[in-house]
Amino acid sequence: MLHDRRIDGEIQVFDNAGALFMNAMTWYDHETESVWSQPWGRAIQGKLKGVELFLLPSQVTTWANWKAEYPETLAMTNDVSRVRFTQGFDEGFVIGLSLAETAKAYYFTDVAAVTVINDTMGEFPVMVWAQGTNFHAYLRQVAGQTLTFRAEGDGLVDVETGSTWNVMRGLATAGPLAGQSLQSVPSFTSFDWAFADFYPGAAIYQP
Repeated sequence: MLHDRRIDGEIQVFDNAGALFMNAMTWYDHETESVWSQPWGRAIQGKLKGVELFLLPSQVTTWANWKAEYPETLAMTNDVSRVRFTQGFDEGFVIGLSLAETAKAYYFTDVAAVTVINDTMGEFPVMVWAQGTNFHAYLRQVAGQTLTFRAEGDGLVDVETGSTWNVMRGLATAGPLAGQSLQSVPSFTSFDWAFADFYPGAAIYQP
């Protein structure tokens, strides 16, 4: 999971706390040495207990897929052998979404089977897309209009206006909505049991 490391506008430095909380990694911040839960992005012990960082959209993907979209990217490497994966995610993996006070998970295999799911998460209309080892999640509203998406090739088309969309960037490339963009929903990948641990009571999408 990826979080904005600013607290009240001040950039914080974090490090591995070297212990697990609910079988997941913990951090500490250099300023107060408070201990943080990595999945929550929330301080669970110390001066900042209860403070929560803003969750950013993130995903696991292949280097080849990333380079295809962002060819100028540089990557930091070390001498640790790289793990390769090419077959997508197994049946226990979910795409987790967290927005406002609402969380919901989608089994990666369920989304990949149909490519795109139009859904509602609390009061928010959302769209989740998955193909191969890639996924994206967006609010499916533009200028107050709720859109319904279907997959077309490597992209999307909205039913309401017939506009075509670049799914990697959430950007309309042709049609009445050309130039409009979708807002990403904070999202992450996780095993279903881990999602249930950190978001008890949250719904898991049933196709």
